[in-house]
Amino acid sequence: MRSTTDYSEEIDKIKRAIAHADAVFVGAGAGLSTSAGYTYSGKRFHQNFYDFEVKYGFHDMYTGGFYPYETPEESWAYWSRYIMVNRYTDPIKPVYRDLLDIVEGTNYFVLTTNVDHCFQKAGFDHTRLFYTQGDYGLWQCSKPCHNKTYDNEDVVRAMYAEQKDMRVPTRLVPKCPVCGAPMSMNLRADDTFVEDEGWHLAASRYAAFVDKWADKKAVFLELGVGANTPVIIKYPFWRFTYDNPQATYVCINLGQAVAPDWIKDRSIVIDGDIGEVLTAIKGESPKL
Repeated sequence: MRSTTDYSEEIDKIKRAIAHADAVFVGAGAGLSTSAGYTYSGKRFHQNFYDFEVKYGFHDMYTGGFYPYETPEESWAYWSRYIMVNRYTDPIKPVYRDLLDIVEGTNYFVLTTNVDHCFQKAGFDHTRLFYTQGDYGLWQCSKPCHNKTYDNEDVVRAMYAEQKDMRVPTRLVPKCPVCGAPMSMNLRADDTFVEDEGWHLAASRYAAFVDKWADKKAVFLELGVGANTPVIIKYPFWRFTYDNPQATYVCINLGQAVAPDWIKDRSIVIDGDIGEVLTAIKGESPKL
């Protein structure tokens, strides 16, 4: 099932579903942050990584994050910029704040694969968030020798300010305080990802929310979730909706809005810019 073109009707349905829901499950992917202005290529990439693009020939931030730089000083020059623009710089558009305005006052929980901290910066209750894939603001031991993460803001800001010729000072290269191994990003890229105490607390809160509310009158609101990791949000939301005749599945995604036929009678699908759609749900009237 794909989006209809009658957005006003679909938006009214979403408003009613949320207003009458016992619980709202928000599932957020990269498309939500893209709508907020966190684009990883084009003008924003050129403005921040032009020297890396010229030297190495990659054309987006994501590719640059996997490049095998020759020295840790150069690697952290790249990553400190990456973290600054995607974690410690606020998004251009108020998309996350608009989403909070919509769900605030409801019984909601957020499951997200995003690692940019935008939910917290917008004012979402952190006890209603499960950030499954990590956080740009955290480091961990690269081995890892222990299951703890470390806030990186002060060092990242110093790296960003003091780097020269695409390198940070050697004294700023982070090392594990326990074993001395290099530190790495707390991002789920392989089996070294550290699930720290905060991660497990968030996971248990989400599991408890699912146990209590998934079979009630629930709205499963999926925003910007693509096909890279569908098993975390998309497939479970489809399954919850299928199993629960009281549930409504909502998918808002530019270019990737779809629902399976077996829940189409309880699905609302909009192929459009998430920020514009959220503004319309709030009651304002942008052109869609």
